[in-house]
Amino acid sequence: MTSPSTPHTLSIASVNLILFAARQRGADPDALARSVGLDPARLGDPDGRIPIRQVQDLWRELVTVTGDPNIALKLGEMINPVAVGVLAYVMMHCPTLGKALDKLCEYQDIVCEGIQTVGRRDGNEFILLLYVTSPDIIYPTYALNSELAIYQSAFRALTGRAITANEISFGYPRPVDTSEHERVFAPARLTFDADCTTMTLDASLLDIPILNANPSLFPLFEQHANALLQKLPTARYQQPSLAARVKGEIIALLKGEEPTLATVADRLAMGVRTLQLHLKDEGVTYQQLLDDVRRDLAVKHLREANLSTTDIAYLLGFAEPSVFFRSFKKWTGVTPGAFRLGQVA
Repeated sequence: MTSPSTPHTLSIASVNLILFAARQRGADPDALARSVGLDPARLGDPDGRIPIRQVQDLWRELVTVTGDPNIALKLGEMINPVAVGVLAYVMMHCPTLGKALDKLCEYQDIVCEGIQTVGRRDGNEFILLLYVTSPDIIYPTYALNSELAIYQSAFRALTGRAITANEISFGYPRPVDTSEHERVFAPARLTFDADCTTMTLDASLLDIPILNANPSLFPLFEQHANALLQKLPTARYQQPSLAARVKGEIIALLKGEEPTLATVADRLAMGVRTLQLHLKDEGVTYQQLLDDVRRDLAVKHLREANLSTTDIAYLLGFAEPSVFFRSFKKWTGVTPGAFRLGQVA
């Protein structure tokens, strides 16, 4: 098992993408690397590894040198999104985008041990959930923004189509200026202060073929990917908590009806009683998690003028608007209407 002293790592191929972006902005990549204790001579092996702690320092220095706090959001536009090393080659030779996303989730640790990406099919939508799993990631906005931006650019490069997400939720506080988020991910609906970072796509995109995929090359790159994965620690230092995973499932299921404990347990391949006991060990109940998700989404939706309170009640799975009104007042101390008026004021 990984010990707390074992550093989580990022592939050198990914570090080189950051340094390439630095060069495009007029910074000296070698000097930037040395400023955080990285020997530029080490950066020639794309399968090598760099501690995430150093990469976080690199992001900080890059923002300082360029004066651009949003440079992570622009990374997908500044680099070749299929140059992320062996994982990119595996995805390039999958038959469809859906299969490529499966491999992204399976081999994501090869790129970065600090973020776990999970895919979920939910009716007509496909949701990618990104969990920060390493305590070494002290600037999660840079890590999450760069991952999402590269994902979007990679999907476009792999398919030759201008793929966009339906919605993106960011698991960090809303920035003062969101104009760059809106530009990069347009026309996706964007929300902040979410329990989990998610990218929601139309499920029909999963069947799009990958351009120039060569089935004969796929097993060669996958064999290489498996070899690299086996060299990494067999257990993460910090897996997403069960509570976080349950919240992710609730968010995915909350479409006009209340997700039941049994449904969530089934999606997590657990028995209802087992799920209840494990949540109890974490000090929460399913109802508390459901209420937390509903409260956070209610606040988000009430800030959107185009949704009526009746619409919001439906979106949150309440049978009657009156039940939503009572619940919201219990959570916040005010009615939905009073909360919305306060936002306008």
